[in-house]
Amino acid sequence: MQSGTELVVLGIDPGSRITGYGFVRERSGVLELVAAGVVRTGAETDFCRRLGIIYTSVAKLIGQHAPVEAAVENVFMSKNAATALKLGQARGAALAACSVAGLPVFSYEPTIIKKSLVGTGRAEKSQVAFMVGRVLACRETFAVDATDALAAAVCHLNQRRLTRLCEAR
Repeated sequence: MQSGTELVVLGIDPGSRITGYGFVRERSGVLELVAAGVVRTGAETDFCRRLGIIYTSVAKLIGQHAPVEAAVENVFMSKNAATALKLGQARGAALAACSVAGLPVFSYEPTIIKKSLVGTGRAEKSQVAFMVGRVLACRETFAVDATDALAAAVCHLNQRRLTRLCEAR
């Protein structure tokens, strides 16, 4: 259930073998964890099948948690072009699931996500995980990809709040 003072955002950290997801609810300015985890496609699976698993899994999660917006980490440049291409295709499968569900999707550079949570764009993953736990007031430990997805959702909610404040002036 979404209302004027409550909304759920889906964060996604795309990957061709492991895609992280995280759902964060904002209620009256307070953020709380809804769900987080990873979609594992397995290295041995045919690549096209992996993309199908990502799409189907993300679509199912959207149906379960009913987010109103999605935040996705942008693809970073890799030294290996083939790896960057696969990462982009995995991102595309997740974006397609969001689009079919009618979710507006917002993309953020990894450095912006880190800066939003930690204060520096070059933060270590452990620092991001620590701040995600603090911001969401949870002691659970998640896979790195799930933590990154939660960080994307938190970053989006921060940016959303900032935009509304600037527009109100």
